Amino acid sequence: MKGPASSVRAVSESRAKSYGTIVNKTQTEELKQHEQESDFLCVVSDAFRVFAQRSATMLGSAWAFSVAVLVILVWLLTGPMFHFSDTWQLIINTATTVITFLMVFLIQNTQNRDAKAMHLKLDELIRAIKNARNELVDLEELSDEELKKLEEQFRNMRKRAENDETSPSRHADPVEDAASPR
Repeated sequence: MKGPASSVRAVSESRAKSYGTIVNKTQTEELKQHEQESDFLCVVSDAFRVFAQRSATMLGSAWAFSVAVLVILVWLLTGPMFHFSDTWQLIINTATTVITFLMVFLIQNTQNRDAKAMHLKLDELIRAIKNARNELVDLEELSDEELKKLEEQFRNMRKRAENDETSPSRHADPVEDAASPR
């Protein structure tokens, strides 16, 4: 026969299981919602990346510059027609301000991606070269003080190399380097 203590324990265990089920369901629902939000953000981020790359390519062309010059010429030629009014000036000021504002974000996105790609390529080269210092990988993560110390190290290495007669210097005459046996 079961005593009151075992009944209380069974009820407690039952409540704990149902509470655990509720918590697990809540956590699962939160994870699904977070996953959907991150999926949406990834889609938006990818769409912006594609848009920024295409815009940068298109707007950085000679044709885009020509169109911009043409717009300014048309604006200048319409000045006498509008008696060089405040509204006439406001049109070009507003248009250039809005375009400049939007272009800042496109240019920054493109430069960030280019810089990241360049860092990854350089990191790969550093890792691949046998005698390279692997501490130079992810250099962009260093503090300003650490970068200054590293810069000083390289400055000292350059001075030593310039003073050393046996090591090739970057200031050596290219003809001498080509003529010397290897």
